[in-house]
Amino acid sequence: MKIARKKKVIFLNIDILNGKKHIHFIGIGGSGMYPLAQILHTKGFYLTGSDNNETETLQAVRDMGIPVYLGQRAENIEGADLIVHTAAIMADNPELIAAKASGVPVLERSELLGIVTSWYDNAICVAGTHGKTTTTSMVTQILFTAGVDLSAFIGGKLPCIHGSGRSGSSDIMTCEACEFVDTFLKLYPDIAVLLNIDADHLDYFGTVENIIKSFHKFAQLTSKAVIYNGSDANTCKAMEGITGKECITFGKTADCDYYPANIRHVSGLETHFQLMHLGKELGEIVLHVAGEHNVLNATAAAAAAMYVGVSFADVAKGLAEFRGAGRRFEKKGEVGGITLVDDYAHHPTELTATLKAAMAMPFRKVWAVFQPFTFSRTAMLLDEFAEALSIPDHAVLTDIMGSREKNTYHIFTRQLGEKIPNAVWFPQDESDPETTDERKYQNFEQVTNYICDHAQAGDLVITLGCGDVNKVNKMILEELERRQSAK
Repeated sequence: MKIARKKKVIFLNIDILNGKKHIHFIGIGGSGMYPLAQILHTKGFYLTGSDNNETETLQAVRDMGIPVYLGQRAENIEGADLIVHTAAIMADNPELIAAKASGVPVLERSELLGIVTSWYDNAICVAGTHGKTTTTSMVTQILFTAGVDLSAFIGGKLPCIHGSGRSGSSDIMTCEACEFVDTFLKLYPDIAVLLNIDADHLDYFGTVENIIKSFHKFAQLTSKAVIYNGSDANTCKAMEGITGKECITFGKTADCDYYPANIRHVSGLETHFQLMHLGKELGEIVLHVAGEHNVLNATAAAAAAMYVGVSFADVAKGLAEFRGAGRRFEKKGEVGGITLVDDYAHHPTELTATLKAAMAMPFRKVWAVFQPFTFSRTAMLLDEFAEALSIPDHAVLTDIMGSREKNTYHIFTRQLGEKIPNAVWFPQDESDPETTDERKYQNFEQVTNYICDHAQAGDLVITLGCGDVNKVNKMILEELERRQSAK
């Protein structure tokens, strides 16, 4: 299959997809792989994939008619003329080893995403330590509601596009741009949105200064405009010396081009504010997602949408219809007066914003169920995590999900729990630094039973983390329903 490209080649052979028919995805259920699968499947490529864990996303991939292998083995790649893998796949993965030995071209996921962004003349790439998925989803919702036949790549599921990826016929694409291991430097942004810069992925970057340097490179890659947070000192520093493109600011105050005014929390998740541009009021925005951090995300999304020609009226309509992306303060159910919400927050700054928003709501008690993600992040930001998790009424902690890492830090949930007043966790054998699948399931059961034994009507239970803590949310919901029906 041949797909036209519209931009100058910068990093790699951008024509690598031409003539390819069968693309195999190693780790197809990942949040960065699923939307690419949706886009390329729509473009007519034959896809296959593999993954190690059964998930709702994996079932969604199967529902598209894409064959999926559970378990990663060398024979899974047979017949593919291009193989794609995620950065999280370990070097000793047998399927990846077979792929590299096969002679078939092999791409890391971010390289393929970079190629896809090169197909569009208005690729809106949203970067930032926090808020990328929500803001990308907001821009996508605005454009979709306005009737734009856009393409999209989002790290979370958005109901209006029935997933996290979409292939459209227009020259506009929205794309979540992740800074992890500098993957966003492989994209071809036309409009870059810089939300904020904070200390994260320090196992790779080492210092905040290095993160700022990477965001500076990303901004410089942009062909048309950079829309950036003029209220964030690190982002402003990253923008120093950026030339050759239009620079537009959004932020909290009137010295920015776009800013919110008269913010009012109305009820539940509903917030109203006036969107201002260059000191003039454009009109009222109604949001149905919690927290003032989302007011700023909406302001950034509005600026990006209006840059590509969407009217304020359509911006307001799209934001009013936005009810959040998957795993972003997503309400999962209510049983016996107990409300269950799931959220992707996994960094102290994100936890602080989410938990402060939750505590401002009219619930009797807020229970935060948190799954720390990666040993390095937990060890390096231990005190910051403890401070954030001291905000809710109760904090219940799962074991740390190591993901791509080995526990060379010898860090355990106990060390975090001991720093949080009245925190609850379930000790593990610290002579074995890794968490087995059996131990994780047992741990999830312990957390589930504790919550179901102690939460009461009028309480909010919010599961937090970017791993698989959403499984705990489902387990709690099912156990509460079981107990309710047994009464």
